[in-house]
Amino acid sequence: MLYLDLSVSLGSFKLDVETQIPATGISALLGPSGCGKTTVLRCIAGFASCKGRIALGNNIWLDTTGRINLPAFQRPVGYVFQDARLFHHLNVAGNLKFASQRASANTTLAEKDVIDMLDLGPLLERATPQLSGGEIQRVAIARTLLRQPSLLLLDEPLSALDNHRKQELLPYLQRVCNELSIPAIFVSHAIDEVAALATHTLIMDQGHLLCEGPTEDMLRHPSMAGITAKSEAGAMLSGKVLGFDEKFQLAEVVCEGQSIFVPTPVAPSSATTARLFVREKDVALANQAPVATSVRNILRCRITQIEQQDNSPYAQVHLRMGGQHLTSQVTRAAVTDLMLQPDAEIYALVKAVSFG
Repeated sequence: MLYLDLSVSLGSFKLDVETQIPATGISALLGPSGCGKTTVLRCIAGFASCKGRIALGNNIWLDTTGRINLPAFQRPVGYVFQDARLFHHLNVAGNLKFASQRASANTTLAEKDVIDMLDLGPLLERATPQLSGGEIQRVAIARTLLRQPSLLLLDEPLSALDNHRKQELLPYLQRVCNELSIPAIFVSHAIDEVAALATHTLIMDQGHLLCEGPTEDMLRHPSMAGITAKSEAGAMLSGKVLGFDEKFQLAEVVCEGQSIFVPTPVAPSSATTARLFVREKDVALANQAPVATSVRNILRCRITQIEQQDNSPYAQVHLRMGGQHLTSQVTRAAVTDLMLQPDAEIYALVKAVSFG
């Protein structure tokens, strides 16, 4: 576990966080801008002063009562910033070599393995100003991994990318996390990023931890209502990657025995777990499965609850697909026209492009 007991005062802003974060997989810090997410990362890395205690397992990095405070360069932490901070006077290979030469003597991750994992071979001789935003972040992640960190800190690495570049980078982050045993903390305010990457999520607001737990539970937690816009409301589905259509760049994810097709420019690792965030505004409903339609994902579900919103044209329909759940936002008129009722079978229609 990563043990945190942090107290920070920055003018009128107060940060108080006490928790234990699993030292496996990716844990997400989710919350609005200015809530203290980045401050938590900076305290862990030793970039910001704080009081309290920070320990990864039995390794204590900070204990103000015991007068322990390791400087940043002695903490085995890899930090990926919002801006990649590559060395512009070096090409991609030079940036990676710089990190490899400064790794600890007990290296377990070879430079070639990192290059292959992040598909950097074709970019090695490229000057960094010639890279796209997604390529820059792939190099930054590789450079951080080559320092052989015990903990990876990702400070909104996707925030500066447009949606296309973000979807390009997400599979690489998933691959790194699936194939390496380095725990990571991922800061974001985007629900789709958290759903795709994190197994454990902590929700923050105004310098405090509101709640934490498995990501699928947190995305349904009442605290989310104050964190995200209504347009971002939705649910998370989990399934296994069955295959990848290279011609059309579509991954097939099997969820509760049904196929969901997701656009991705990078082939995901086969048979790995995929987590998909489905916004309720992107889910249409039909009493019968449509034919001759552009919608790729037609999912058999059962209605569990219908919430009519008074003084509003909208209704929220809760759906069950096997052991997982979806929600759909439709008009109240649609509820009446389709004669929707709890326990009725329904088809949820999700355009593949809603994932891209």
